[in-house]
Amino acid sequence: MNPIDRRTFLKASAQAAAAATVVTKVSGPAYGVIGANEQVRVACIGIHGQGSGHIKSFLGLKSKGVDVVALCDIDEEVLNSRAAMVQAARGKKPDTYVDMRKLFEDKNIDAVSFATPNHWHALGTIWACQAGKDVYVEKPCSWCIREGRKMVEAARKYNRMVQVGTQSRSDERKRRGIAQLHAGIIGEVFMARALCYKRRDSIGIKPDGDPPKHIHYDLWLGPAPKRPFNPNYVHYNWHWFWDFGNGDIGNQGIHEMDLARWGINKELPVKVSSMGGRYGYKDQGETPNTQVATLTYEDGKMLVFEVRGRYTNDERGVGVGNLFYGSQGFMADWKAECGFDGKPYGGKPEAEVKFPDIGGPGGGNHYENFIKAVRSRKIEDLNADILQGHYSAVHFHMANISYRLGKTLTFDPKTETFVGDYAKEANQYLTREYRPPFVVPDQV
Repeated sequence: MNPIDRRTFLKASAQAAAAATVVTKVSGPAYGVIGANEQVRVACIGIHGQGSGHIKSFLGLKSKGVDVVALCDIDEEVLNSRAAMVQAARGKKPDTYVDMRKLFEDKNIDAVSFATPNHWHALGTIWACQAGKDVYVEKPCSWCIREGRKMVEAARKYNRMVQVGTQSRSDERKRRGIAQLHAGIIGEVFMARALCYKRRDSIGIKPDGDPPKHIHYDLWLGPAPKRPFNPNYVHYNWHWFWDFGNGDIGNQGIHEMDLARWGINKELPVKVSSMGGRYGYKDQGETPNTQVATLTYEDGKMLVFEVRGRYTNDERGVGVGNLFYGSQGFMADWKAECGFDGKPYGGKPEAEVKFPDIGGPGGGNHYENFIKAVRSRKIEDLNADILQGHYSAVHFHMANISYRLGKTLTFDPKTETFVGDYAKEANQYLTREYRPPFVVPDQV
């Protein structure tokens, strides 16, 4: 992230009004309400990698009346390829867009999904809410702390269902594991450890140049600062550059961060300390491939996060997952693909524990859960409402800010700002100077 001073921040805020007029705002919370038996028409935005999965998931839902009617991507080759895929699946070509703002003008679209780079998640979601669309947005929901809060405000103001793509919240095994923890099966959980041991190799060093003709690079940059095109940005390695991504703690790691926070049953911490580096090679990437973060809550409980991007052992079978430590036992999230092992070490017998009911409708399918909430118009039906996604994202944003400053920082959960020592330096990372007209507004 590019730190900014107060004058620059105020300038960016003043530009918000112009950005808010890019799409037509809606009036009243009843805009776009969908009946239980009506068709839900979905548009997918950012469809190269994970976005391709969005298309397949929505088209494959068991719910009747769900259709993918439009696609949007800044890469015309990707756009044409995915349009052909959708046409083959549904027998009709979807509408295609390069600029999402044009897509939002279509009142026949009920919901949109975003699998764009992180730096586009917030502004795209806010624009969609203003245009009366419900939103499924990939993890992490935000690129910085302020953006997440503005996404929550937009969802509530326009009565939109906004689901974050932390799919573990719909996984039935993981929900059972969280229910066990909340029921006290290992006693009082005092520490959660989230692990992201996913090997990441060097991305090398590539020269700047002109973007290919099929890529609309200015639209790809959007809210980010103007910088020359580099093939290491598009389509995946943007994760490792601060202007666009958040490192692996905010990539694969957010899944584990979200589960750890869910398991320890907390909202926001009050202190953070993080350190690490980019070890094992020298390349163009900026974010750490090895990182340790400790986040502490007001009552002293801890969430510890560890990224290991090089060769490493796992821990008790967990390489990408979570470990929970309680006053009477220990429990593991037994590898990402398997869910919780359901066998706590120590703790109470399962028969003695009454599990709370966790999770909304959808039968374990995160996309199905989103559609159910779109129909019911009940925020509580969402398994990963934007507020929960925001809380989890704040954790890794805090960790990255601590890492970049090399300081232990104190955080005020009420104002979502840093206080005390180094607060001035840290608070510069809460937002960014946006590139008009791609401005996340103060008033959504």
